[in-house]
Amino acid sequence: MQKICWPICVCVLLLLLLPVTAQALPPAQLERIVLSSDLLQERITTPIVREGNYMVDLRKMVIDLRPENASFRDTFYQILRKELQKTGTKPLGLDLSHSIVQGDFIGSDLGLRTPLYAQAIAPIFTPSEQEQLERLRGVCLQSLAVGLKSSRDCRSLLAKSSTSSEISVFRGSLTLEQTLFNGTVQFPNTFFLQIVDARGVIFNKKTNWTETRFSRPVNFANAIFRQQNQFQSSIFFDKANFKEAEFQESTYFQDSTFEDAAYFTQANFQQLAKFTRVQWHGSTDFRQVRFANQAQFTKAIFHQLLCLAEATFAQDVSFREAQFNQPVNLQGVSILKQADFSDAGFTKEAYLNVSGLNFDSNQAKILGNPGKIGQKLVVEMQGNQNVLRNLAQNFRQLQQIADANRLEYIKQKLRRQELSLLLVGTNINSASQKRLKDVGFGTAQALAIAHRRQIQLFCSISELMTLADMDLETYTRISPRIVVTEPLSPIAWLLQAWNWLALSLLLLLSGYGTNFWLVFGVGMIVIPHFGLLFWLVDRFRRFHPVAIVPTNEEASWMIASFSLLTLFGFLAIFYSAEQSWLTIGCLFMIIFPVPAFLLFRLYRQGRYHDLMNISYFREDGTMRQLRLLIGRLPVIPRYEVFRERYLPLLWNRRWNWLNYYDFSLNNLLKLGFNDIRLRDEQLPGIISTLAWYQWCLGLLYITLLLWTLSRTIPGLNLLIYLK
Repeated sequence: MQKICWPICVCVLLLLLLPVTAQALPPAQLERIVLSSDLLQERITTPIVREGNYMVDLRKMVIDLRPENASFRDTFYQILRKELQKTGTKPLGLDLSHSIVQGDFIGSDLGLRTPLYAQAIAPIFTPSEQEQLERLRGVCLQSLAVGLKSSRDCRSLLAKSSTSSEISVFRGSLTLEQTLFNGTVQFPNTFFLQIVDARGVIFNKKTNWTETRFSRPVNFANAIFRQQNQFQSSIFFDKANFKEAEFQESTYFQDSTFEDAAYFTQANFQQLAKFTRVQWHGSTDFRQVRFANQAQFTKAIFHQLLCLAEATFAQDVSFREAQFNQPVNLQGVSILKQADFSDAGFTKEAYLNVSGLNFDSNQAKILGNPGKIGQKLVVEMQGNQNVLRNLAQNFRQLQQIADANRLEYIKQKLRRQELSLLLVGTNINSASQKRLKDVGFGTAQALAIAHRRQIQLFCSISELMTLADMDLETYTRISPRIVVTEPLSPIAWLLQAWNWLALSLLLLLSGYGTNFWLVFGVGMIVIPHFGLLFWLVDRFRRFHPVAIVPTNEEASWMIASFSLLTLFGFLAIFYSAEQSWLTIGCLFMIIFPVPAFLLFRLYRQGRYHDLMNISYFREDGTMRQLRLLIGRLPVIPRYEVFRERYLPLLWNRRWNWLNYYDFSLNNLLKLGFNDIRLRDEQLPGIISTLAWYQWCLGLLYITLLLWTLSRTIPGLNLLIYLK
């Protein structure tokens, strides 16, 4: 009895495992049935229901459509066409999953040929199908509005005549899951009203989807295109999925439209990938895609986010004249040759996130409009110093100095953020356990950190994850607020604070030497400000016993000119500075508190000295010309010969107020029309201090101005940076 039971048990076990084994086999090893005319007729009369749709079940079959089997081929198209084109509420679909198709497959012949103007389609299709067909008109109008090339059916739809070119309408769903096509596949000028599921399909020959319309989602995930495939002028009304698809030959999507999201994640383009003039209305996902040959996105329009994270461009990629309406994610992208963004358009919200970009400026290039492309590059805080250095070197080699300077400015902003974190952030190598708890660590985590640093100091933030009590959520939340470095002594902390202050001033007042108009605006405010102060201390001396004050006309000219010049300075700052109000506040703290304190002391104590009726300022009376006065000091020396050369300003001249601006210009820029200085006798020390204060600021300003000019003038810049 046992001898009989054992074979029976083994057979039952094999029967149970047989379906699992069949599913595990690749498509080429599945057991298939050769499709005959009789079997085809039988399958048509007994359709299956799949996801609510009626389907002709031609799965796991060998379909021979080669010329030597012409009799069956004609019968195949004739029978299928008749059934698939039947009108009714339940259209019939086609399922070729896991089948092998020998010979050319002319799929467009299976659709219903119909003109598209409204009078012709009304009696043929259901209301829902007519609504889908009507969607095509709106897409055609959009294509013409942006100047894109329209297809034949678009031109016929928009024509005023009653004639229209025909289109093949595939009313049912089409399933090609892991189907193997050994011949060409033809679906040109076809409108799919239902889902197209082609996951894992293999096309050994050319495919033609030119001017095809997909009304429902289309899925080509893991598909293999071994020969050239054409998707020109196609329209994807719903989601298009090409995840992990492999394109072994040239791929053409030019003039196509993606109305919804498009997914090309981890796809592989081994030859030319042409996406010229494509409209992407939904989000576009090209993450981890490899382009082994050229990729062309010329004149494409991206209405939503474009994600190219960790993509690889082994050859040239072109975004010439493309339009970006939302940010572009280039994080971790590898550019090995040339990326061209020339004449690309960016909206206010759009930018290029190049954090972690793999780019070697000695082998590759990034092209863009001079002075514009650099404004659209954005990086994250940490780990991008080398990226910015390579990009800046790239633009310097292309003599795009403005773009190189913009990247240098971004680099220094990141450095300032790092210094800020170093000064006020929590250093896990020195912070107390209470401070660690305050920043967000738990009690056990704070204890683990304290115990670990007694053994060995942390070298990077990522080492926190090696602690047993650390969790990913806490690490992600706290990492932007902590820093890892050796404990700073008070002197080292002060030195870092000084570096932060100096760097902040350079960024706010000159864009780190990259913004001439910002420096110009600062000068346009400082010069009239001190000119007004010098005019005030010289012309408003006292009201009694004998008033020494300017005339109303002189006061009006001075106040009006001061207001106008200051306005020009403010406009230059607001035009060029990223943080305009912060720049103005920083400048205010430099030029206002010290002079205000000096003026308060001066008018509080009063002036009691000789020569009260003579100006404190003297001018060189021997000549009047534009002079470069780099070595000039604000006070004349104590020497009689000099006193004879320098004459006091004439208060009774209508243009006298200009002399105070000239003196302020001399102090700040070391340049002026007259050599005007303070007298050396009967001079209040507060006025001398005010002049020396501006003179010291002038040394710093002229250094800042020359440094900025050296970085913004192309010829001078090349002498400094090119090696």
